[in-house]
Amino acid sequence: MSGFVPQFRPEHGAATPWTVLRPGGDLEPGRSPTLDGERLRAAYELMLFSRAFDEKAFSLQRQGRFGTFSPVRGQEASVVGAAFALDPARDWVVPQYRELPALLNQGLPLEQFMLTFLGDPRGGRAPDEVNVLPIQIGLAAQLPQAVGLAWGLARQRRDAVVMVFCGDGATSEGDFHEACNLAGVVRAPVVFLVQNNGWAISTPRARQSAAASLAARAPGYGMAGALVDGNDLLAVHEVASNAVERARSGGGPTLVETLTYRLGDHNTADDATRYRPTDDLAAWEPRDPLDRVHTYLRSRGLWDDPHDAAVRERIAQRIEEAVRTVEAVAPPGVEHVFAHVTETPSPRLQAQLAELQAHGGAR
Repeated sequence: MSGFVPQFRPEHGAATPWTVLRPGGDLEPGRSPTLDGERLRAAYELMLFSRAFDEKAFSLQRQGRFGTFSPVRGQEASVVGAAFALDPARDWVVPQYRELPALLNQGLPLEQFMLTFLGDPRGGRAPDEVNVLPIQIGLAAQLPQAVGLAWGLARQRRDAVVMVFCGDGATSEGDFHEACNLAGVVRAPVVFLVQNNGWAISTPRARQSAAASLAARAPGYGMAGALVDGNDLLAVHEVASNAVERARSGGGPTLVETLTYRLGDHNTADDATRYRPTDDLAAWEPRDPLDRVHTYLRSRGLWDDPHDAAVRERIAQRIEEAVRTVEAVAPPGVEHVFAHVTETPSPRLQAQLAELQAHGGAR
């Protein structure tokens, strides 16, 4: 690890995004990866898994077998590079709704994730040994929760870091300001990972903020800031690793902005062709993060055609297995709506559940 994290100070303005792996698949001169060998292969396989699941989820949604889903496509390097900077055994991930590979890396079963998109409230409860919070559809609502979690872990003297994901649209919400402000004041061990994919649904980044970059806001909250090429797995991993190391050592929070692009629609209910310029997409497609890592791995002798075919087949089988499993799960009863909300249900909730059960509403 080089120890470098691009810093933002008011007098400096924006900085050039940190890059390690160029779009063509070769390293920037003088830079070396903090992720290599088997770890790099594992990261790329997780990126492939995420892309394959996006395609399957889209198909299932169109068949009426899955709910509205937000694909990761185009942002895999931002999610996986950051997730691989964490220790799943002690660190936490607080997602928004476009971070499937990070949740899988933490140990969340794919079936558990999928239940949520089948309208099953049991999907929102992670197993006790998995350090994740549920996905959050309400924009930026997870940010104050993440800071509270990080602050609480610090007060318990737990050696843990919280990484919370959000998009550029979330940075325009009041929750973002409140979370960053508190994190800076209490020096919470939290990393804000902002995936700037250029669009808050149909609102372009330029209409959201006049700031030169979103990470440049960091000094105002008393925290470090970093701007990184979000389509560069190696650069994201390096910057995120430094931010995690800073948080773990008591150095406080970091605001990391990954410059990336949403290659598909916002979600399966969206049609990006109605608002996004076609030449915009054409300019970003050659910067596909999967292609970049694939080329680099081949150049290092770490990937070949037989291995590629085997990995893709294994991924396809795992996804099909998960689909069969979740579609065979018995539908939830109304009692599951009341479960895992509070440790001890209030008398009012108990009365409501009893009333529903008396009318045959629970299975």
